[in-house]
Parts: sequence; C-alpha cells; structure tokens
Amino acid sequence: MTLIYSFLFCGLLCLIAQVIMDNTKLTPGHITSIYVVLGTILGCFNIYDNIVDFVGAGANIPIISFGNLLINSAYQGYLSDGIIGLFGNMLTDVGVGVVSAVVFAFLLSIPFKVKD
Repeated sequence: MTLIYSFLFCGLLCLIAQVIMDNTKLTPGHITSIYVVLGTILGCFNIYDNIVDFVGAGANIPIISFGNLLINSAYQGYLSDGIIGLFGNMLTDVGVGVVSAVVFAFLLSIPFKVKD
C-alpha cells in the first residue's frame, strides 16, 4: 500500500505543478522554488515528517523534500552548536545529492553534442 501512496503523492505534486503552469505564466523554475519553500514551511511545523511517515520513501523523492532537509539540518545544527551550527550544518544532509547531481549531469553531457 505504501507504493500506491508514494505514487499518488508524487503524482499529486506533478498534477498541481502542471495545473499551475497551464493556468499562469509561471515557469518550471518558479514551481521548483515554490515547492522548496513549501517543503521548508511544512518542515518547520513538522508536517512533512508526518507525510513521510504516511507516504513512505516516495515523499523523499520530489524537490519539496529538499526544503524539509534544509530546515531539519539547520535546526539540528542549531541545537548542537548554536547560531554557528545553524549555518554550518545546513547543507550536510543535502550535500551528497547536490554533488552527485552536478557530477552525473556533467558525465551525461560528455557524449552529447550541445545544440545552438
């Protein structure tokens, strides 16, 4: 049942983004930014963790979970090291994902020709 909930959650996020793009002049970059901010807000109030508990790992796949990870990492850093830990710990949980995205994008761009 968790697979179905994960599929429905990710599909609902995609549906909402598509409806917004079809009915407004917002671009995919705008939608991505909105989802990251929404994930941060939901993470602040511990709502996103409840969604992850219900939906499962499928809630950790979309970009909305990036904001949740940022706020959770910053909060854990704040609890351990104070205000310095707030900024020093912010990217620890998402660092591997960001670096791997850059590396794989570079590796996949090597065999293909750039279009003008």
